[in-house]
Amino acid sequence: MFSWLGTDDRRKKEPEVFQTVSDGLKKLYKSKLLPLEEHYRFHEFHSPALEDADFDNKPMVLLVGQYSTGKTSFIRYLLEQDFPGMRIGPEPTTDSFIAVMHGDIEGLVPGNALVVDPKKPFRKLNAFGNAFLNRFVCAQLPNPVLESISVIDTPGILSGEKQRISRGYDFAAVLEWFAERVDRIILLFDAHKLDISDEFSEVIRALKNHEDKIRVVLNKADQIETQQLMRVYGALMWSLGKIVNTPEVIRVYIGSFWSQPLLIPDNRKLFEAEEQDLFKDIQSLPRNAALRKLNDLIKRARLAKVHAYIISSLKKEMPSVFGKENKKKELINSLGEIYGRIEREHQISPGDFPNLKKMQEQLQAHDLNKFQPLKMKLLDSVDDMLAHDIAQLMVLVRQEETQRPNQVVKGGAFDGTLNGPFGHGYGEGAGEGIDEVEWVVARDKPMYDEIFYTLSPVNGKVTGANAKKEMVKSKLPNTVLGKIWKLADIDKDGMLDDEEFALANHLIKVKLEGHELPGELPSHLMPPNKRKIPE
Repeated sequence: MFSWLGTDDRRKKEPEVFQTVSDGLKKLYKSKLLPLEEHYRFHEFHSPALEDADFDNKPMVLLVGQYSTGKTSFIRYLLEQDFPGMRIGPEPTTDSFIAVMHGDIEGLVPGNALVVDPKKPFRKLNAFGNAFLNRFVCAQLPNPVLESISVIDTPGILSGEKQRISRGYDFAAVLEWFAERVDRIILLFDAHKLDISDEFSEVIRALKNHEDKIRVVLNKADQIETQQLMRVYGALMWSLGKIVNTPEVIRVYIGSFWSQPLLIPDNRKLFEAEEQDLFKDIQSLPRNAALRKLNDLIKRARLAKVHAYIISSLKKEMPSVFGKENKKKELINSLGEIYGRIEREHQISPGDFPNLKKMQEQLQAHDLNKFQPLKMKLLDSVDDMLAHDIAQLMVLVRQEETQRPNQVVKGGAFDGTLNGPFGHGYGEGAGEGIDEVEWVVARDKPMYDEIFYTLSPVNGKVTGANAKKEMVKSKLPNTVLGKIWKLADIDKDGMLDDEEFALANHLIKVKLEGHELPGELPSHLMPPNKRKIPE
């Protein structure tokens, strides 16, 4: 009797089984989140509906910055090749959004054709109209970097109200649309032009709720002296702190991202280290793409739930016959109080609510009587998705990462410093002497030998206790000295001969100079009398 109750209950407790993360995200969105969005007109207020291409597409990197900060040059630097539609110059050259993507044949696809292609994640950009679509193209070319990621080049941001109006479309809204769908947002600044225009401030504020995706690049840093660079860096952090309202400091990468000689090479090592850090961040995108899409779906679901509560609350307050217009004005003006009430009733964080001023403006154009009342079944379905199905997908994400551990961006500038003498840190620290015939430790061995023979060696070896007395003089922590001991005690007898002792002191010097210790002893550091010992 009433067996259907039990069946429904079981269905709620048992999450769906998915083959891949992408497949699971598509199914969950269409079956559980999309009905809630459609019922409460979410797409008219916030973001268009997601399509299959949004879940299947490669990771995307969005470049944003004022004109002549080197956005297009940055892409050229990564790809190590020109792309269709590329224009570089000191004046505002890029006047279009250019999606640089992989394709077997080099060419340009215009915006109006792009938004009807179901395989591309741009169909919903149709809503921004012809003024935008005439300024949107896709540059396709065969390039190994683009096999793993796509890059979006944007028009240079100008200062002044006139340029903003003359675009003919809502520039900040378009960037917000991209921000929701990309994996990384790179804000580029020119070391000579740190002023943040009104439009750029508006754009950065439009990227709110996507701070985790933002990275900042201080470009053209080779054109100023070290002392000036310190001041410029400080000024940039101060300017960003006024616009990006987060307690955390945004990561800023300093460098010169183009293939020309450095004008002032004093900070070459700093630029190399920063470039490697940025490249590692970009290279990790394919591996973390599924997790990013999952995270974005959760954020979208939370916003959709809050939106449903807001819309249903407004509907509940509206009169059925008289005084509709006056009541509408009253409700819109008191929307902040409605936010507060929903926050208390449903224990929702204030950060999950949409921008109050923007929501009030949007509500002016809607008939509040046509809104839908609260339908708990739709909300329960989304809650079930967040509580059960998402947890299952998290397990699947980890499984996919394990199966594809080496899924990184390859080709172009990413391969330029991968191997050989121009790799970052090559020939430095523990890598010093890697190409030399002689043992690099031998240079300072006479000095180390003098210390060795003061430590009362027995049968040509010093005990661990005696070696420790000398090693602790470096003031390095015991954890570091312990690692150095493991690397230097080649034969694992708990004692050090003269070559092992010299090696230990060499590794101490490497650490004191600010370099990292190797996980395993490199072959070029192996003491000559130990090189024939079988492992």
